[in-house]
Amino acid sequence: MATQAAFAVRFPQLARPGRGHGQGQPARVGVAVRGGRAAARGVRCRAGGLIEPDGGRLVELVAPEEGGRRAALRREAAALPHRVRLGRVDTEWLHVLSEGWASPLRGFMRETEFLQALHFNAVRGADGTLVNMSVPIVLALDDAQRRAIQADGATAVALVDAHDRPVAVLSDIEIYKHNKEERIARTWGTTARGLPYVEEAITNAGDWLIGGDLEVIEPIKYNDGLDQYRLSPSQLREEFARRNADAVFAFQLRNPVHNGHALLMTDTRRRLLEMGYKNPVLLLHPLGGFTKADDVPLSVRMKQHEKVLEEGVLNPESTVVAIFPSPMHYAGPTEVQWHAKARINAGANFYIVGRDPAGMGHPTEKRDLYDADHGKKVLSMAPGLERLNILPFKVAAYDTKHNKMNFFDPSRKEDFLFISGTKMRSLAKNRESPPDGFMCPGGWKVLVEYYDSLAPPEGSSKLREAVAA
Repeated sequence: MATQAAFAVRFPQLARPGRGHGQGQPARVGVAVRGGRAAARGVRCRAGGLIEPDGGRLVELVAPEEGGRRAALRREAAALPHRVRLGRVDTEWLHVLSEGWASPLRGFMRETEFLQALHFNAVRGADGTLVNMSVPIVLALDDAQRRAIQADGATAVALVDAHDRPVAVLSDIEIYKHNKEERIARTWGTTARGLPYVEEAITNAGDWLIGGDLEVIEPIKYNDGLDQYRLSPSQLREEFARRNADAVFAFQLRNPVHNGHALLMTDTRRRLLEMGYKNPVLLLHPLGGFTKADDVPLSVRMKQHEKVLEEGVLNPESTVVAIFPSPMHYAGPTEVQWHAKARINAGANFYIVGRDPAGMGHPTEKRDLYDADHGKKVLSMAPGLERLNILPFKVAAYDTKHNKMNFFDPSRKEDFLFISGTKMRSLAKNRESPPDGFMCPGGWKVLVEYYDSLAPPEGSSKLREAVAA
């Protein structure tokens, strides 16, 4: 599973500083002029700066305050007769689209984009080039909504939150059939019952999809005490430029950071320095959208990550911690492409990929759903990800001879202990200490306190329900 510490990073020869486009120069970000009615605005990268986003610019879809556009859009949304209410996962996708993580998409997918993503794991850009897009980003409608919108000949709808407050306008709309079985089979490679994202966002969703051009009234906020970590691709690029990063390597995770993760991240930086980069910066980028119920909640993970930096396991000077707003599919090799593509848009040209990335156990059988090595193999061949860079992977495990996480040495394999994420959670739930050197003490304390909070009250046998991330 993805929680074991086996990771890979890749890069072609052209990734070396001084060999190719603008490498080895301080990173700079150019900001495009904003204004007018167009929903898509963006940050265009200069030749000597960070890797360019897909399509050459970040497609940012939040209405600007200047010029009165935001106020005008709010009035426009309030006056529209048709409203589509967004659920939790819908709002997370709205957030993703609004900040340009899915550039060059300009809104929820129309049918041509949906079919390309579903069958090719890519969409064709305006210039004819393929852009990786392996998961559909769509919005569902029920039959009553579809009939009402089409009966009026409406060309735009307001998107509203759970309190019926307008948050965006979707214009030049297209409504088409939501073939759920085809979508599930193509995305997950199975239609078995029990897939977490399917049960959360597809099974009970409407039988129609609505796509169109999106304009969001204001930046998406959650007011959960973590918004300061939700840096957009544009903000991350500005931070990397401020730090004069000449390489950015991203590490996606949905679990607490243990010392095996840290070893791999620090070793990646060492290798980049040996290649001639002057200031490679780590983007530690936990997934912040929907996750399954038994995953550690986002708030707990962020507290644990803070301890990792406070205790010096990772260097704060060369690490940026931020939240990736996407929901989690658990769709293995299909989904890992999305995770990688989104980080390109944030400025990362190196991506660390783990064993069985975005994988999970089969929902009805006692086995993993995906081959553990297929994620990194697919990532190295995926259309539209040719600019992403990979290193040969190393396996990390607990070295019982040296009492620390270390790279696996097959010549003394009896000295190594593999501690899975399941085992880690079991230890924390039972207040058992992991081996010394497995995780920083402060980070482990955060986990133990979280599982203690789920323990049943005195005299009760029922475990308290975890709050999803």
